Parts: sequence; C-alpha cells; structure tokens
Amino acid sequence: MTITSPRLAALPGMRHAFFNRDGGVSQGIYAGLNGGIGSNDDPQHVAENRRRMAQTMGVAPERFLTLYQVHSPDVVVVETPWDNAARPKADALVTTIPGIALGVTAADCGPILFADAEARVIGAAHAGWKGALTGVLEATLDAMAKLGATRSRVVAAIGPLIRQPSYEVGDEFVARFTSVDPAYARFFIPAARPGHAMFDLGGFIRMRLEAAGVAQIDDTGIDTYPDENFFSYRRSVHRAEPDYGRAVHAIALEG
Repeated sequence: MTITSPRLAALPGMRHAFFNRDGGVSQGIYAGLNGGIGSNDDPQHVAENRRRMAQTMGVAPERFLTLYQVHSPDVVVVETPWDNAARPKADALVTTIPGIALGVTAADCGPILFADAEARVIGAAHAGWKGALTGVLEATLDAMAKLGATRSRVVAAIGPLIRQPSYEVGDEFVARFTSVDPAYARFFIPAARPGHAMFDLGGFIRMRLEAAGVAQIDDTGIDTYPDENFFSYRRSVHRAEPDYGRAVHAIALEG
C-alpha cells in the first residue's frame, strides 16, 4: 500500500508514506485508496480511505492533514489540526508538532517529503510544474529553517510523479521555462509531434532542491502515467474520464 524512501526510513522518530491505490474502498474510476477531498468520489469512501492512511501513519484521522492545493509557492506552518472543510489554500506544510501527519495530494504532480531529524522539523510540498517553477520547494525549506532546520541536514524524498517519457508539452510551455532561465532547456527533449517536447519534472525538482542546498535526496523514480497502481490526471484526460482520484503522500513526527 505504500512506497518509502530509504533515506527517510533511516531517520529516527518519524514515519512517512507515498501511498498508491492499494487498500482502499473507492470504486470505478476512483478504485482503491482515493484520498482526494476535492474529487467527486463518495465522501464516505474518501473518509474511510483517509482513516486507513492515518492509521498507517500512526495518527488520529483528524490529525491527518492536507491542503486546498492551488499550485502556489505558499507554505503553512502547522501548529494545530484543522477541519477538512476549512483547510488552508497552499501547497506545502511544515511542523515541529508530533502526532500530526502532513499530507499532500497528487495525481501526476510531484510530492516531496522533507525532514531534519536532528531539529525534528518536517515538511511536505506539492510541486507541479508551476509550483516548482515559482519556488514552492525553496519556500518549504525557508519555512523549515525558521523552525530550526538546517538545509545541509535535510533529507528530501521525491515521490511518484509523471516522468519525462510520459510528459508531453507544447513549445509555449518550454518558452515559459526558458524565459526564466535559458539553462532550463536541458529539462526538455524533442517529442515525436512537431512543436512539442517531453518535460523532465523529476529532474527539474531535483535540480531546484540541490540548488537550494539539499544534498540528501531520494527519488522513487515512479512514473504515475503508465503505472495503473497510481492515480494520473493526464491518463484520465486521455481516457476522457470525468474525474480522477488523488493519492496522498505524508510524513509525521512520532510523539
């Protein structure tokens, strides 16, 4: 039901999980462990799936937290749990509070889990192309540093996401990146279709983390698009499905 990062798993006093579709109660296009509150799945199924994920993480369901994600660089410092109906609009969370699971939802975008075990500071970020380009990873590290983390000690794990062989984009997308930094052209290779390219989101995320001072990085290497055991927004679009499920990926400090 879960994928783990060897580097994060080696750290004391915390749990983490990149959840796939195994072990859930949802049906149809959401089949499996859909944790997306924003999906049109049966809310009772989503609640039960999230309860099971919370149990895996060793926290109470009301302490298994996710955000209303908006593809931003915004970060929330978590001090107390919130009601799901009032979850903040942001794309990353950080905390020093034990017993709270920080979760981000994804269905092709990049889930990144962070930890400084010595300072007991953790974080989770949702990094699609827009968030990664506009600084959500750096903002997460800044927020962790304000809580006492040191970047050289931080371990970051890149979870399942859409990989370059599956991520076709138009030339205008490439231009958006190269207008920020011409060196970003290296994250694109030509696609079979003229006027298109294949984007390396995982490589781009790794580069941004390394440039921000993170030296200890794990990457699951999983491509969500061809792997039916993971939810994929792009796959659902190509199949003309009306909606799609969302995986939750989470990290928590043990009490």
